[in-house]
Amino acid sequence: MQEEESSAPDPQAGNEQRGSYGRLLFALAKWFAYVGGMVFIALVIMSVVSIVGRKLFNAPVPGDVELLQLSAAFGSAAFFAHCHLMHGDVKVDFFTAHMTSSRRVFLDSVGSLLVGLLGALLAWRTAVGAISLREAGESSAILELPVWIAQALMVPSFTLLALAGFYMCWHPWTRGGKKS
Repeated sequence: MQEEESSAPDPQAGNEQRGSYGRLLFALAKWFAYVGGMVFIALVIMSVVSIVGRKLFNAPVPGDVELLQLSAAFGSAAFFAHCHLMHGDVKVDFFTAHMTSSRRVFLDSVGSLLVGLLGALLAWRTAVGAISLREAGESSAILELPVWIAQALMVPSFTLLALAGFYMCWHPWTRGGKKS
């Protein structure tokens, strides 16, 4: 029989096991995911209206592809932290299934540290890119929307991903590797 022990906070666990920082992080990540979902719902509605308008009335939504491109990246980035906190990352458990719990905790912590570092790197470089686009005055072709705004909107999501990765790396060790 295989020993089952989580290396990170149980996503279904009560808030008391997460501490105040964990509760805030989980709530913020959930809110970001809801916003990302609303962005995609709005994009689907806009796409349907544009397609129907194009086919039936020869009147698509002007700049629909631009709006899709500018919004989809932001919407996608909004899900990353929640996904990591809820153990929704793609993992290859084939190699770790027969390891001891402490080794799995260690490997999951290293993986979360890498997620945190990647999130911080993405936040930094995305912010630098947004500043560069703003200075260049780049805008979309049809609607002439400033492109830097769409890129800057991703920075908080990547920052939250970094915080989620660092939290998931640190949390198991504050509980002594015990199931949390």
